[in-house]
Amino acid sequence: MIASPPVKTKDEALIEQIDALLPQTQCGQCGYAGCQPYAAAIAQGEAINQCPPGGAAGVRRLAALLGRPATPLALPEKPPAIARIDEAACIGCTLCIQACPVDAIIGAARQMHTVVAAWCTGCELCLPPCPTVCVNMLPTGASGDWKKAADQARARFTFKEFHTAREKAEKTARLAAATAQASRQGSGPKTEAVEVAEAEKTARAAIIQAAMARAKAQREAAQAGAKIK
Repeated sequence: MIASPPVKTKDEALIEQIDALLPQTQCGQCGYAGCQPYAAAIAQGEAINQCPPGGAAGVRRLAALLGRPATPLALPEKPPAIARIDEAACIGCTLCIQACPVDAIIGAARQMHTVVAAWCTGCELCLPPCPTVCVNMLPTGASGDWKKAADQARARFTFKEFHTAREKAEKTARLAAATAQASRQGSGPKTEAVEVAEAEKTARAAIIQAAMARAKAQREAAQAGAKIK
């Protein structure tokens, strides 16, 4: 016998309806940690004009659903845009990959990264962590079918959340096992898992420091009118 899906409460149903009208960029520009938390806050009375990517059109959609006034945006509207990586300056640190909420950036450690334009939501979350400042936002003009784009972004975000949680649980289990083994061995040598984890952490720090030094040197050379080769 197939179990019936759980019945949503009135509040849960309202939050789902509100969330369906948000752009699913998960950018946090509204002051909340993503579209669903903002939807929950709106259901509790939060203002509906806090989403720059949703724009004035998004405010109107929320106003129609909730029967509230379509007040002007509290922040400047953000036109549709996508991230672009200067591949010549990319050092493969993976920090932008980790920051992207919808897995729109592909690449690997110490290898060039690139953005899949069709998946990018323009959230700008990849900009702050980049040590070489090689990520820029490019305007894309009309956004087309916003609902289709939002549904795709929501699906990709949900999958990444699941995948990230699973990887974190697996890593925690491996480290716990390594710690337990080290404890049983007393003051003996470190286990291979611990050594690998420490080596990866050291290597990552060295890569980022080198990249930042190189970027600083390039900026200084550009200011002096010279080109570093």
